[in-house]
Amino acid sequence: MMRRILIGVAFLAVTALVAWLLFAPRRGGPAKTASAVASGAPTPTGKKIKARLFYVSEDGTSLTAVDRDVAFGDTAADQAREIIAAQIAPVAVPFVSAIPAGTMLRGVFVTDRGRAYVDLSREVTSAHTGGTSDELLTVYTIVDALTANLPAITSVQILVDGKQVQTLAGHVDLRRPLSRNLAWVQ
Repeated sequence: MMRRILIGVAFLAVTALVAWLLFAPRRGGPAKTASAVASGAPTPTGKKIKARLFYVSEDGTSLTAVDRDVAFGDTAADQAREIIAAQIAPVAVPFVSAIPAGTMLRGVFVTDRGRAYVDLSREVTSAHTGGTSDELLTVYTIVDALTANLPAITSVQILVDGKQVQTLAGHVDLRRPLSRNLAWVQ
């Protein structure tokens, strides 16, 4: 009974934090506890970095890492936004994205403690193919793209339309931030 109460309190605390990060008014610049960056135009500097992005392997059971040029971001949150924008962008053959077509990046938030919140549009769930392995590949494409490229980010929580979700397709628990897991990468 006590465990359920503690889990409920923890869930409410995380939900309140995420809601505050997403909807709190910004006065006099960014908040001290998190950097918020909405999706939008790429950084205008024209500078690029090499980032490791992840795509579905030929056999469809794992991810393949590919180094790509990605727009440079001045802060960890800016760079995270650029990496995720590149990761969810349509790709050319022979690559296959684990992210459902039509998925849009709504925002990226990075806390001072290295936790990133990636807010995706509802297409990430509504257009998902389903299945445990496909869901794992989708989730770890996002998580590993940030944690493998940005040492400042140690864990990632995926949000859908600004809200915490239990899963994308019924299999992977997304109620808490996830750490890097390169076991899914060839």
